[in-house]
Amino acid sequence: MPEPLTVTFPPAFLWGAATSAYQIEGAVREDGRTPSIWDTFSHTPGKTADGDHGDIAVDHYHRYRDDVAMMADLGLTAYRFSVSWSRVQPTGRGPAVQVGLDFYRKLVDELLAKGIKPAVTLYHWDLPQELEDAGGWPERETAHRFAEYAGIVGEALGDRVEQWITLNEPWCSAFLGYGSGVHAPGRTDPTATLRAAHHLNLAHGLATSALRSVLPARHQLAISLNSSVVRPLSQDPADLVAVRKIDDLANGVFHGPILHGAYPESLFEATASVTDWSYVRDGDLTAVHQPLDALGLNYYTPALVSAGTREAGGPRADGHGGGAHSPWPGADDVAFHQTPGERTEMGWTIDPTGLHELIMRYSREAPGLPLYITENGAAYDDKPDPDGTVHDPERIAYLHGHLSAVRRAISDGADVRGYYLWSLMDNFEWAYGYGKRFGAVYVDYATLARAPKSSARWYGEAARTGALPPVGATAA
Repeated sequence: MPEPLTVTFPPAFLWGAATSAYQIEGAVREDGRTPSIWDTFSHTPGKTADGDHGDIAVDHYHRYRDDVAMMADLGLTAYRFSVSWSRVQPTGRGPAVQVGLDFYRKLVDELLAKGIKPAVTLYHWDLPQELEDAGGWPERETAHRFAEYAGIVGEALGDRVEQWITLNEPWCSAFLGYGSGVHAPGRTDPTATLRAAHHLNLAHGLATSALRSVLPARHQLAISLNSSVVRPLSQDPADLVAVRKIDDLANGVFHGPILHGAYPESLFEATASVTDWSYVRDGDLTAVHQPLDALGLNYYTPALVSAGTREAGGPRADGHGGGAHSPWPGADDVAFHQTPGERTEMGWTIDPTGLHELIMRYSREAPGLPLYITENGAAYDDKPDPDGTVHDPERIAYLHGHLSAVRRAISDGADVRGYYLWSLMDNFEWAYGYGKRFGAVYVDYATLARAPKSSARWYGEAARTGALPPVGATAA
């Protein structure tokens, strides 16, 4: 059904952008900050494109006031950022470094002064290296350390920040960090992958309880999941079994205990050759299954799977890098296929119907729970024109399509209350280094000068009016 020319959103809808600490802050050795696993990983030869790292990134630590002013100029009403655990609690335990907390206090104050609603993500993949040296997320103790850290940040910012997200994409932390090894800390152990997933769930539950003990009741606690839209290559029963297996590993492993208080039995069956799940102790699922005030959904592209194995030496078309090790424990009998259609620079197929499908699924999974799109965006090979302007019509078309899918879901009864564009500005894109530009704002990495792209102006116009401008329109 064709979209109307003007797609309007509810008046209270939040128009935001998102970033993460290691990708933008820099200042990795300042004010008491110690290395995180991403500092270590990115400085290990061969782990990132061109040996890129986040030592300086885009220097947001020193330029945050200008960055917030830029957000206000663009018309954003919300900003989602993450806190660097290593900046606040350098060893991952013990008292906080107040100068580290002061950076986030000043950032929040600056946002509020500009009328921008802050949303804090406590963990976006940057575990203090000292905790990884002690075993990392596969160890139960890490979950308890995270809860302590959450309480520290909650006490420091809780008087000013109402929106809180415990973990960003715990799937990536567990399955890419400990399974395929393409993310920090770069381990490749299928059993450790599932242990890490459970302890991340436990960390979320314990942190939620810790935050509730220090935050006002009106505050909103959530988690951001990069839940996959998994589709079968055919309706063959074997392909449907493959869908269920990947859906359990991508989605059920987190939303099962978090939303429903139990892991899927089919997950246990599929991974029996990998682990006996004996690390799930009595009381864990009760601790994980805490009431939430909202759920964050991150979406980029759907997955297409079938029964079978990939061709020897061929790429694994799951969109998660080309590592030699699979991030899918117990799923060697599942093949991933490239979905058809136009793709971004990441090789990800552009398919807004997947975002609508995802929203409607979680409207059913968690009826009554408000939803936020906490990440959605696209990487393109953006280059400035001779006059310095950066035109990115592909990103505008991408945003129009996906925001239209959000509005369609709202019309279909979904309670979606905001959208956070990934990302505010070009930055360190993890193992891809600085070669993939997701930003609505262009960053010249030689000078660190910022320049809003056409998409930033287009998105700002949508934020100001609550309606999507035509794809060909760019606000002056």
